[in-house]
Amino acid sequence: MKLGYYDVGRTPFFASQADQRVSYCLYAPKSLAEEQNRSDVRLIVAMHGTGRTATAYRDGFAELAERRRAIVLAPLFPVGLIEPGELSNFKRLKFHDMRFDKLLLSMVDEVEQKYGIDARRFLLFGFSGGGQFVQRFHLLYPHRLAAVSIGAPGNVTLIDERRDWWVGTRTLKQEFGVELDLAEMRKVPVQMIVGELDTETWEITVPPESPAWMEGINDSGVTRIDRLATLKANYERHGIPVRHDIVPGIGHAGWNAMAPVIDFFDGILSDKARFSP
Repeated sequence: MKLGYYDVGRTPFFASQADQRVSYCLYAPKSLAEEQNRSDVRLIVAMHGTGRTATAYRDGFAELAERRRAIVLAPLFPVGLIEPGELSNFKRLKFHDMRFDKLLLSMVDEVEQKYGIDARRFLLFGFSGGGQFVQRFHLLYPHRLAAVSIGAPGNVTLIDERRDWWVGTRTLKQEFGVELDLAEMRKVPVQMIVGELDTETWEITVPPESPAWMEGINDSGVTRIDRLATLKANYERHGIPVRHDIVPGIGHAGWNAMAPVIDFFDGILSDKARFSP
C-alpha cells in the first residue's frame, strides 16, 4: 500500500476501526514511504500508563525504530470511558463491554495490513499502569510476543491457582476463555524494570473500601520495587527467566527509565528467530 505524508514519521492519532472510542499513533521511519516490500519491518507496542503519555513513549523509541527498521505503535485508551473520570479502565484488560487486549490486537492488525509488515509477533512495553496491562497481556497472549518489558506495575497478577483473577490466575479461563500456557510464556524474553527510588505507596495500596479491593491485593509487597521483585520470583518459580533492571537515581518516571528497555529491545530486534510464529 502506498503511504501518505501523515503515515510516516510521528503520525497523528488514528481512530481504531474496531472501536472509535479508542485510538493510536505511530512512529514509522520515513524511508518506508519509498519501499514496496516491508515484510522485514518489526513492530514495537508502547503502552501508556495512567497519565496517558502515549506520544512520550512513542518518541522514546523513535531512534531505535529508525536504526532497526521498526514501527512504534502507541495506543490511547482515554480516561472516562463509560464511567466519567475512571482512570484504570485498561489495566486489567476488560472493563464493562470493552476488551482492551482485543482492541490492541485489532490495532496491530490495522498497522500490519496498512504497512505490509509481519506482526505475528511484536515487542510490548508498558510502565506503571501500562506495566499492569503488559504483564496481564503476557499471561493471555505469549504466542503473539517476541519480548515483553514490564515497567513498575503498581499491582501485579501472580501465576497462582489459589487466587481469582486479577490477583491470581485461577479464573483466567472463566474470565477470558484461554488457558495459561506456561510453555509458551517461557519462550518470551521478559524484562522487569523499576527505578531504585520508586518507593511511594499512595497510589498502589488498595484499601478495603476501594472498588478495586480483592483479598490478597496488597500481599505482593509495599512498594512497586517490592511487588516487581515478587512477580520476578513468581515467574522464575514457573521456569520463566527474567532480566531485572533497577534503574539508579530515578523514581516513578518511565520516560527516564527507557535506556535499559531500548537496550533490551535492541538485542531482540537483532535476532530474527525471535519473530518466527
